[in-house]
Amino acid sequence: MFEIYQHISNYLVYSLLGLEKGTKLSMALEFFIYDTLKIFTLLTLIIFIISFIRSYFPIEKTREILSKNKAIALPLAAFLGVLTPFCSCSAVPMFIGFVEAGIPLSAAFTFLVASPMVNEIALGMLLSLFGLKIALVYLFFGVLVAIFSGFLIGKLDPKRLIESYVFEVKLGSQDIKNMTIKERIDYSVNNVKQILGKVWIYIVVAIFIGGFIHGYVPKDLVESIVKSGGFLAVPLATLIGIPLYSNSVGVLPVIQALISKGVPVGSALAFMMATTALSLPEFIILKQMMKPRLIAMFAAIVGVSIIVAGYLINFLFKTS
Repeated sequence: MFEIYQHISNYLVYSLLGLEKGTKLSMALEFFIYDTLKIFTLLTLIIFIISFIRSYFPIEKTREILSKNKAIALPLAAFLGVLTPFCSCSAVPMFIGFVEAGIPLSAAFTFLVASPMVNEIALGMLLSLFGLKIALVYLFFGVLVAIFSGFLIGKLDPKRLIESYVFEVKLGSQDIKNMTIKERIDYSVNNVKQILGKVWIYIVVAIFIGGFIHGYVPKDLVESIVKSGGFLAVPLATLIGIPLYSNSVGVLPVIQALISKGVPVGSALAFMMATTALSLPEFIILKQMMKPRLIAMFAAIVGVSIIVAGYLINFLFKTS
């Protein structure tokens, strides 16, 4: 499907620029051009298809379903998080909406973790880049991390650590209207433009980093760093990912380069989970509505859950 992009990349690097094959610069540049074309094509197609499907499933329905089915609120919140491709910061307004709607706080926190970390666009990209097994493993452990984190936070009585005004906010709701096919297509096209307009620069930077790793970082060096971490490799990957800020799609080129250089799948996916589900900008936003103690609890519980998931994934792929 993407062979033409490989030909374009080869032509630009080796014919037009005249670089020598096998050099660090040529490999890095070839990776950058090919992955940029491929990822933006995949991203455009996936966002359009998912947006078209989601036009039948407005956000108001999300709040309505969770508020009426509290017994299964956590798995529903995780499932709906998969269907809503928000970044960690964009998921915060929905978190407020859930709290205002009377949805259990455990479900609200589950959504806050699941939406940026495990969404359908990221899964589509994982499937395209790494295959079905890694995509399903990421889906399973990502949902598990979100549900467990939400459940544990809910048991710690978080309401007392949330500012009282959050429970009084009225975000309101919009009328759910039936759309024509043309309106759904227009909606999907606009969504593609809107999402790409916000994330394209992060994707390009991530692909650039991935290209640098691919071309300039020797496989032996990457493997030695990971091995030197030993048992601490997964928590190190998680801790490194937390200060960074990216959506799941933007970090995928880096993950692709790391795995191709021998980084264990669990360590790489732990880095991806931490980068998307926990970020400093998100903590800054949450500070406006939560006590610092709750933010610390949230980060610690999600972080430890990601580390455990990383170890389990590494064990799973080691024994398979």
